[in-house]
Amino acid sequence: MPSSHSALVSGTAHAIGLYVGFNQPLFALAFVVAAVVIYDAMGIRRQAGIHAEVINALIEDLAAGHPLKEEQLREVLGHTPLQALVGTILGIVIAQIMWFFWR
Repeated sequence: MPSSHSALVSGTAHAIGLYVGFNQPLFALAFVVAAVVIYDAMGIRRQAGIHAEVINALIEDLAAGHPLKEEQLREVLGHTPLQALVGTILGIVIAQIMWFFWR
């Protein structure tokens, strides 16, 4: 359910903030990279999934009575905003737990 992409980049950014400081340029870079990955996970990839659904529906309509033997496109490519949010929270929580153990 949660986005592993969002969990990884948010956890990494949070860990960088904990280790080098949240006011450092490295954290700012990690934050921006995390924002881009999370946006991609729930935006662009999600839209690609919606396009696949439409294409598959068109193929079914065109092939009515003539079954196609080709494999359908994969429809679930991206994450919903909730999945991205849960992944982000999960990544931050894991980074925080690791910080407490290694500190």
